[in-house]
Amino acid sequence: MSNTQSTINHQQSINNQVVNIHNLDHFFGEGKLKKQILFDIDLTLNAGEVIILKGPSGSGKTTLLTLMGGLRSPQSGSLRVFGEELVGAKKNKLVQTRRNIGYIFQANNLLASLTAKQNVQMSLELHDNIKPAEVAQRAIALLESVGLGEHINYYPQNLSGGQKQRVAIARALVSHPKIVLADEPTAALDSKSGRDVVELMQQLAREQGCTILIVTHDNRILDVADRLVELEDGRITLDSKQ
Repeated sequence: MSNTQSTINHQQSINNQVVNIHNLDHFFGEGKLKKQILFDIDLTLNAGEVIILKGPSGSGKTTLLTLMGGLRSPQSGSLRVFGEELVGAKKNKLVQTRRNIGYIFQANNLLASLTAKQNVQMSLELHDNIKPAEVAQRAIALLESVGLGEHINYYPQNLSGGQKQRVAIARALVSHPKIVLADEPTAALDSKSGRDVVELMQQLAREQGCTILIVTHDNRILDVADRLVELEDGRITLDSKQ
């Protein structure tokens, strides 16, 4: 292979990386109470991948997810998201990063006073370049695509656990994010609902070409992933393609 071709391939590989983490450590607390949570993390997430991050409780999975998502400030090492360094980044850069990320949590975090459609629309209202008429149109279209076309005006209290998680998926994906970060999205669901939710997330995100990172204890859904990453005691112990 020529040097030119090698350089091109290297550049394409870099361009394909949506998250690049190197030598990342993270601590909670100060002084004598200071405790290290993450140790020397090296991890790359590529465009279009589905990655499952698993490990025992307390291993640092959620901490790592919140750092990648710009929800917490990384302290040392390097954490680049969409090519931007977040270690030492100012608050406005973290906010800008979050606008390109969709979040799905175990507790669906829907607002009880808003309908399914209004909950999904909230995600779009952060984007100034989307017209109000398009906001409603996109919210309805995505709720239809997750099988909730007849429930767009339902309030969360009138939806099942699986339906609420589908609203959360629609809310996460409606703005066409580059990454979806899902923290235990099936934990509160039965086996079938959990499977349906993850397969739906996988299908919709693949249609949009975005990367999905799922933090889970649920061994029943491991086969949906392209890669499996395991974290134990704050260290990556496995990073393998399925």
